[in-house]
Amino acid sequence: MRKTKEVVKALFLSILSLGAMQGFAQDNNNDINTITTGVPFLMISPDARGGAMGDVGVATSPDANSMFWNPAKYAFIDDEMGVSIGYSPWLRELVDDIGLSNAVFYRKLDDIQTIAASLRYFSLGNIEFTDQSGNSLGEYQPNEFALDATYSRKLSDNLSLAVAGRFIYSNLTLGQNAGGAETRAGTSIAADIGMYYQNEVDLGSTDGVFSFGANISNIGAKISYTTDVQQDFIPTNLRLGPALKMELDGYNEITFALDVNKLLVPTPPIMDPDNPGEIQSGMDNDVSVITGIFQSFYDAPGGFNEELREINFAFGTEYWYDETFALRAGYFYEDETKGNRNYVTMGAGLKYNVFALDFSYLIPTGVQSPLDNTLRFSLYFDFDAFTGM
Repeated sequence: MRKTKEVVKALFLSILSLGAMQGFAQDNNNDINTITTGVPFLMISPDARGGAMGDVGVATSPDANSMFWNPAKYAFIDDEMGVSIGYSPWLRELVDDIGLSNAVFYRKLDDIQTIAASLRYFSLGNIEFTDQSGNSLGEYQPNEFALDATYSRKLSDNLSLAVAGRFIYSNLTLGQNAGGAETRAGTSIAADIGMYYQNEVDLGSTDGVFSFGANISNIGAKISYTTDVQQDFIPTNLRLGPALKMELDGYNEITFALDVNKLLVPTPPIMDPDNPGEIQSGMDNDVSVITGIFQSFYDAPGGFNEELREINFAFGTEYWYDETFALRAGYFYEDETKGNRNYVTMGAGLKYNVFALDFSYLIPTGVQSPLDNTLRFSLYFDFDAFTGM
């Protein structure tokens, strides 16, 4: 029998879920209680601009990749229509065929309405299947994707809201029987709700724009790869924060931004080692999606202190010269008991006529990151510039 279950679970859950998305934290401390979910690729920032700013984006100026950070920003985007494509290598120091590809299209309907759609495709590369004797049974390429669409609308000159829908597909098992259970591709339907506010502010001798954003993403059904096992939550996430853009003069501007994130997924309880199946502290996390969202604010076994540790922070800054050249930097912090993802980011951007190109680079300050020593990029096309040529 093929070892489909063991191969896929070891690769995907151990490396991706526990390693890539929760920071390769090693469970050698009783205080570690990392929250894991299904389809964690949904939490990977797909664009180099936000990635270079410490994974910040809920309140930064609108761009083509607002779908991931906060779709409500689309209502305030300047260009009438545009496209973005990007690629993020993953675990490049170990393998060379795992990565996240991203494509986005947006179109303004009028001065107050914008629609957009995106596709995120995550490839886990080639996996060789073997029988119990280790004989090769061929190779397979597990993959996942999310197809998104959004409608964003201004409610006033300063405020907008958006609703996004998402279809999620995760094919990790090739439909093989594993441990006597029939496997299948996992699917889910989810939604995002976003809000964005921006207003001009007087900073004395400097003009500025203050903005604030909030987005609840991936509100949707649990996902499973079999018909007879417990389903997993998808990564429902609350992201909110402010940003301040300052126009230093006619050529120079700088932005400072902060994102605060919290997974709206129940915290795993601490089980009683002397009574299997009994909860020692915390709450039962086998609940419905809606119950889990509300329960995530008060169910940590360590009480309020642990709830605070489940919040992570991202700080970022962006400098533009003459709206042509950009420099970016940022820092991401996550508590060591909740994943320990801590890293510095940096990057640059270049805008010229019909296109813009962004790069980002990540430097871990704690545990190893799946983006160590990798260069991410995003390419933007401005259709307004095409019509003006």
